[in-house]
Amino acid sequence: MYKNKVSMKFIPTLAVVLLASSAWAATERVIHNLGLTNTDGQDPQASLIFDAAGNLYGTTYSGGSLGFGTVFKMTPNGSGGWTEKVLHNFGIGDMDGKAPQAPLVLDGSGNLYGTTIDGGNNNVGVVFEMTPNGSGGWTEFKIHNFGNGEDGSRPEAGLIFDGAGNLYGTTHSGGTHSAGTVFEMTPNGSGGWTERVLHNFGADQDDGQEPEGGLIFDSAGNLYGTTVAGGNLGLGTVFEMTPNGSGRWTEKVLHNFGHGEDGNSPQGLSLIFDGAGNLYGTTNAGGTNDAGTVFEMSPNGSGGWFEQTLHFFGNGNNGSGPTSSLIFDRNGNLYGTTLEGGTNDAGVVFEMMPNGSGGWTKIVLHNFGTGNDGAFPQAGVILDGAGNLYGTTGAGGTHSDGTVFEVTP
Repeated sequence: MYKNKVSMKFIPTLAVVLLASSAWAATERVIHNLGLTNTDGQDPQASLIFDAAGNLYGTTYSGGSLGFGTVFKMTPNGSGGWTEKVLHNFGIGDMDGKAPQAPLVLDGSGNLYGTTIDGGNNNVGVVFEMTPNGSGGWTEFKIHNFGNGEDGSRPEAGLIFDGAGNLYGTTHSGGTHSAGTVFEMTPNGSGGWTERVLHNFGADQDDGQEPEGGLIFDSAGNLYGTTVAGGNLGLGTVFEMTPNGSGRWTEKVLHNFGHGEDGNSPQGLSLIFDGAGNLYGTTNAGGTNDAGTVFEMSPNGSGGWFEQTLHFFGNGNNGSGPTSSLIFDRNGNLYGTTLEGGTNDAGVVFEMMPNGSGGWTKIVLHNFGTGNDGAFPQAGVILDGAGNLYGTTGAGGTHSDGTVFEVTP
């Protein structure tokens, strides 16, 4: 039922992550039930972001006044609750985007950017911008239509900015080999944007295919991401994109999933770095129980990378099938969600803590699917400065159309 779908200019969301503290015991509450009215969004599949004022923004895959998804805002009401407002209903006109699966990203001026998997001139997705109109509302602009010639199609992941204000992302399909792309969006100086493909996946049988996750930069300006398929075992890859100094980029596969009890099919939104330059992510399947893994990628000192599995999902009520990114708190603990598993088989929120001996200890902070609680969280969580976690579920809640939730230490 649920199919997967990143950073901002490294502004509020990442800063919040670094300031937060560890959660050892947690209480979950639903702060909004989607589907409250026939114009409210439904089935959120993406993580949330904060602005500098502490408001939350997100997308829903469906619902809204036209049934093709929404952009929404959650504002603290001053009494411990939150007020939700739909900022845009997708599907306005035949050429508008439809069905956003990815998180949003904010620029320094407070404009929102995102992608949709459907809609647009060619019905294979768009890149859009949301701009405050000065009267309390927002105006949506399409800044790119996918599906032109050998352009990519069906972007499932969000976007990231570089320091010059260019946007980068991936498409699940399209491109020269119909196996997806890495693309760049550059402001053209006249208020518009120019898109170019930096890499076409599937160039040979060992290359990755079908990226469903977003990208992340390292301090040297290299890009990293994952593909859900392809590689020499056909079960997905971790890849690096390096600028070659002449405006072009070179792609290199750092890891092929599927070796032994290794994970496979990484569907998480993006990888994350720790302070030492190691990468972390999740896989949806594989591992000892074929229920997914948490993995780490470490530079090996010889120009390559070493991958190790930190956790196998699927033991008892452990959670299974993670499709989300991870986040760090300031103490080096990791947080994420699983789509399924847990005591009600409706997913969990989990924390992973370094145990001081090179390993990690995992605890479940919340089991979804109790009463009118949310169910099946496809996206990851974010942290505020007080150590509270926020996220979305694609189902459950009072109206069975998904929720926005908070987990409090």
